[in-house]
Amino acid sequence: MSKFYYNEPQDSYDAIVVGTGISGGWATKELCENGLKTLVLERGRMIKHIEDYKTANMDPWDFPNNGELTREQMARQEKQARTGYTVKAPHHFYFVDDVDHPYNETKRFDWMRGYHVGGRSLLWGRHSYRWSDIDFAANKKDGTAVDWPVRYKDIAPWYDKVEEYIGVSGEKLGLEQLPDGQFEPMMPLNCVEQEVREKVAEKFDGRVITAGRVAHITSDKPFEGRTKCQYRNRCIRGCPFGGYFSSNSSTLPAAERTGNLTLRVDSIVHEVIYDPKTKKATGVKVIDRETKEEHIFKAKIIFLCASAVASTSILMQSKSERFPNGLGNDSDQLGRNLMDHHFKAGARGNFPGFKDKYYKGRKPNGVYVPRFRNLGGDSDQPNYKRGYGYQGGAGRGNWEESIAEASFGKDLKDAITKPGGWQMGLMGFGEQLPHPDNRMTLDYDNLDQWGLPTVTFDAEWKENEWEMRKDMVQQAIEMLEAAGCTDVEGYDLPGAPGLGIHEMGTARMGHDPKTSVLNKHNQVHSVPNVYVTDGSFMTSASCVNPSLTYMAFSARAANHAAEQFKKGLL
Repeated sequence: MSKFYYNEPQDSYDAIVVGTGISGGWATKELCENGLKTLVLERGRMIKHIEDYKTANMDPWDFPNNGELTREQMARQEKQARTGYTVKAPHHFYFVDDVDHPYNETKRFDWMRGYHVGGRSLLWGRHSYRWSDIDFAANKKDGTAVDWPVRYKDIAPWYDKVEEYIGVSGEKLGLEQLPDGQFEPMMPLNCVEQEVREKVAEKFDGRVITAGRVAHITSDKPFEGRTKCQYRNRCIRGCPFGGYFSSNSSTLPAAERTGNLTLRVDSIVHEVIYDPKTKKATGVKVIDRETKEEHIFKAKIIFLCASAVASTSILMQSKSERFPNGLGNDSDQLGRNLMDHHFKAGARGNFPGFKDKYYKGRKPNGVYVPRFRNLGGDSDQPNYKRGYGYQGGAGRGNWEESIAEASFGKDLKDAITKPGGWQMGLMGFGEQLPHPDNRMTLDYDNLDQWGLPTVTFDAEWKENEWEMRKDMVQQAIEMLEAAGCTDVEGYDLPGAPGLGIHEMGTARMGHDPKTSVLNKHNQVHSVPNVYVTDGSFMTSASCVNPSLTYMAFSARAANHAAEQFKKGLL
């Protein structure tokens, strides 16, 4: 089968986009809709919407061994298994084989990823939150790292555009720290979540419990090729309804409809080609994943959207006399300031009553508690900067509770046909500060099967994160107890960076080429026809899930590139 799935190949394009995930899909859509002939390169295999979601309609009893992998399979995905959920039979094939795709750790880093069309847009948790000016101004305000070269007003119109297109369900709250957006109807809270919401609002000034803002269609508004969420909660397998946003169901089909898209899979981009005469990039070098043949594709504009680690790896490998340490690396910031969100710190407890209440469907999200720390006044904390939010939810126990009773016969049968009591949990997601020593590098002594250097991670939580985690646990305990939970237990399971699967910051934006890699339009300072719009560009991390921000910046950068192209400036 041809590796070109839309349109026939040609020697040169107006634009090349590397990566088909959340950022790459948006860059591709905007470039194609602006009339640019665009080649999209994906290092993994093809995943066709609906057709290739092989497990989307399978039930638990359809999988051998209850979905558990064999020992042989597990041995090939030891690092991918660190999440505890990615290596289950319904979806493990979306995540890479650690043997075929190795990486190195000076300090533990959990790099979870899949190589296929759609990338993590098929696998993401779908929480979609706007940044505020509190986030964009934070570095400058508290003297951390470098200042963002943009503010909320610059990005707000692009948040609007993205939200209206992808469909984000949520509730308007009027909070400065979490700006409202263009929302689909909010997914309803269940009875205990609503009770806890009311108690927390009553007893804690400035704290709000709402439903998670997730990229799910919940209305009858028409979305081309997609329909609303079916509440199956099998999202990670791929959604045949297109109920949640993915590149496969949304942005790539939109790009295809223009007739300007060429998509090539099995294409490992490893270098951006630089022309010292024009001081611009002329194209990219590609290794075919299957044949290992080398190819060169040319274009006027290059978008790197392969993920924070992968895009930065490409820049690092793009060496020349002008850029001996990697394309655009005059600042020596390439690979530095690696960030993630630290989480798995919070509390859980039992909630008495409501035994006559249950819920219908499998809601694919829970509650969200927006940041309430370090916002001024009594919220300011002496021991750490920035803040955190909580994700969580309430549900009823299941048949496992009956095991402790050691029941059998009629008693056991009665126990397993009735739901158990209600439980409620809150888990914090905290901001990690950028630090130049938290970084990734390339190891040329350990090459992969394509002859490319492997990535080495050297990153860790610092004092600010450790201090914040103490408060994440304590405040979760206090809120649950105040809401009426019993047997409340706090927990702190810090793990390592990467586990949040929000890696970012390795090619940060900034005002000054001496201290940053990219400018305010996501262009490499010294090579203006190269744009980077995945997590690489992040100058700080906020405490909210970053994907909506990636999409907004990608759409903004692609439109900027199209305007510059039409003016003949690129």
